[in-house]
Amino acid sequence: MSQPSVLLVHNQYQKPGGEDEVVRVETALLKSRGHDVHEFRLHNDAINDMSKPGLIRATFWNTAARRKIDDALTTSGSQLAHFHNTFPLISPAAYYAARRRHVPVVQTLHNYRLLCPNAAFYRGGHTCEECLGRSMAWPSVLHGCYRGDRAATLTVAGMTAVHRAIGTWTHAVDVYIALTEFARRKFIDGGIPPHKIVVKPNSTADPGVGDHGGRDVLFVGRLDREKGIETLIQAWHHVIARRPHFRLKVVGLGPMATLQTTSPPGVEWIPWQPHDELLRLMQQAALLVFPSVLYEGFPMTIVEAFATGLPVVASNLGAAAEVIRDRETGRLFQPGNAEHLATVLDEVLGDEPSIRAMGHRARAEYDAKYTPHRNYQQLLDAYALAAEHASAAVAS
Repeated sequence: MSQPSVLLVHNQYQKPGGEDEVVRVETALLKSRGHDVHEFRLHNDAINDMSKPGLIRATFWNTAARRKIDDALTTSGSQLAHFHNTFPLISPAAYYAARRRHVPVVQTLHNYRLLCPNAAFYRGGHTCEECLGRSMAWPSVLHGCYRGDRAATLTVAGMTAVHRAIGTWTHAVDVYIALTEFARRKFIDGGIPPHKIVVKPNSTADPGVGDHGGRDVLFVGRLDREKGIETLIQAWHHVIARRPHFRLKVVGLGPMATLQTTSPPGVEWIPWQPHDELLRLMQQAALLVFPSVLYEGFPMTIVEAFATGLPVVASNLGAAAEVIRDRETGRLFQPGNAEHLATVLDEVLGDEPSIRAMGHRARAEYDAKYTPHRNYQQLLDAYALAAEHASAAVAS
């Protein structure tokens, strides 16, 4: 299957984020390589017009979406169906439309929804794996892990449990794409057959290496507690006392923007910026800080920083700990530990030759692993494997 026609399926979020951007990038990538690409999308804004029972039914099994996928496959003649997000409106029912037509199914695992109803292995300010490996995620229901709502959490947990019981996750998908080896191990622990999971990180177009001539330390992300902004601001109180010539630029929006009122000197708060401007800020900065206390799916911010030659200081946790090589392309610190982050930042900012060397290696890492060309080759490999698995399933 060298250049298959592809149906890309995605349930868009009400608040656009990294998954929506990856879908856009990969769609454009396939089209640029001459693939016949068709798209099927639903948008979560439709939830506003649905009754609660209707939304629950759609989450478990959306018959209308299944029929539309079937029609899309018929009219497009697509040779492969690549799913990104199916939650909550498309539902796993859509896989069965492809299976009925013997069309290989690929599912990118952008988050941990199959294993954890809140999709992040995070509860009460800490990582949490209580539901990992369970046939039914009862702890999440008890704690109301999905949006703080036990009834809504029960719907999500129930959906994943039902489809686990009927074999959807093991039989209706031919290949899963995990974004990191860390994620692949979690999904194997959660019951996904190892031979069905390949690792393919996200990619980004080359923005060009920056001069990094400024003395800016950069944070880019949503201003939520789980993204670690509070830890960073606490650490900066100590850093600025020793490194007063550096400035922290915080770019983002969110509830923790209230920290502006108590932040130390040398912090500039910048509202969310267009993508090109974010890249320009990375090209100028000396260092990016990624203090998230989540496992994360795949931190696009880190890869974009690498592409500009910008080293990253990040939490030693999950995907970030895998993407960053400590003291080579950046530094790692203990998650949520402001004192340790301050120590690491002070050490790094006091050694500018080391910053430049890590930046050069970060760019080399991008060239080796995260270019669109590399991403495309990995996509083709995943598609070929899915075709093999689908053919074997038909033969059996």
